Amino acid sequence: MDAIGYWQPCQVTRHSGCICSSSPEGAIGNGNYWTGEAQSDMRIGTIKLDNNLILAPMAGVTDRPFRQLCRRLGAGLAVSEMISSNKTLWGSRKTIRRLDFNGEPGPVAVQIVGSEPAAMARAARMNADNGAQIIDINMGCPAKKVCKADAGSALLRNESLVADIIGAVVAAVDIPVTLKIRTGWDKQSRNGTRIARIAKQEGISALAVHGRTRACGFAGSAEYETIRNIKQSVDLPVIANGDIDTPEKALQVLRSTGADGLMIGRAAQGRPWVFREIAHYIETGEHLAHPTPEQVGELLCEHLQNLYSFYGTKQGVRVARKHIAWYSKRQQNSILFRQKINTTDSADQQLLLIRQFFIQPGGERGVAA
Repeated sequence: MDAIGYWQPCQVTRHSGCICSSSPEGAIGNGNYWTGEAQSDMRIGTIKLDNNLILAPMAGVTDRPFRQLCRRLGAGLAVSEMISSNKTLWGSRKTIRRLDFNGEPGPVAVQIVGSEPAAMARAARMNADNGAQIIDINMGCPAKKVCKADAGSALLRNESLVADIIGAVVAAVDIPVTLKIRTGWDKQSRNGTRIARIAKQEGISALAVHGRTRACGFAGSAEYETIRNIKQSVDLPVIANGDIDTPEKALQVLRSTGADGLMIGRAAQGRPWVFREIAHYIETGEHLAHPTPEQVGELLCEHLQNLYSFYGTKQGVRVARKHIAWYSKRQQNSILFRQKINTTDSADQQLLLIRQFFIQPGGERGVAA
């Protein structure tokens, strides 16, 4: 497929509740695969989102290039990597990059993490002054390093501190503040409903809930009963999160929980088009055709070029490796490809190997699921 023709925009019209293309090849031909939007009336405070599908904040993943890509491919909101409330870290290269929203479509949502109300309020003000339009408070991260500092999901064990932090952050800024939590610290102390009521009382504008406890980590399956109970207990936009990896699962979770939106994290790794697949299925009840290997390869090359530009070539090559692994794992015969590409430190060689594997005619790889 001609790369220029593939990326050419097409006209997309809506009728009878479905997305139709002016191209006779349908939504996957002539460059249209990556177009199309879902619509919703979801709001966070005064901010109206394009739709109710949200990219979850993920450390080391949701940098600016990935957020921009997911927004383009159907996410209604993309939340930044977490920013520490420790102001001594704000001058670090890592934090400066995380605070770079240049060219990013609004609304810009920044997640902050910490355990001290005044410091969290200060971090919220700093990010608002830097261009954030939504502040998200992290009370869901299960990482040991975060929980040892009594931050992230460790805060769920201290409901009075939860109230103090939320109250301080909401009072510190004049933009919407959201909260991300888990269902509780462990299965014996699922207090997500009480945390939700505290959040509502202290002025939170929307609540995202991952359907596992901190003790669960990412093991087992997410449960959605607690999310349903939370939705029924508070008059807040509630966003369901956890194991939402197919269009069918997305619709099932929306129906079973009554949630206002969905937050998608790991399922978007190497598959940022998952948002438009879900949006199309929810709107029409039909599946979009899977992208071809050639289409995935073109998208991956574009993603990598943006990583090289954002991080610089040397670090960009290193950051790119995990994305290459995620994009390629659904392709046939990908193990040898990953072994080979992980030995190169050259951006040009990375792009060449990707084109040979995904795009060059010959060699059947299958389609991306």
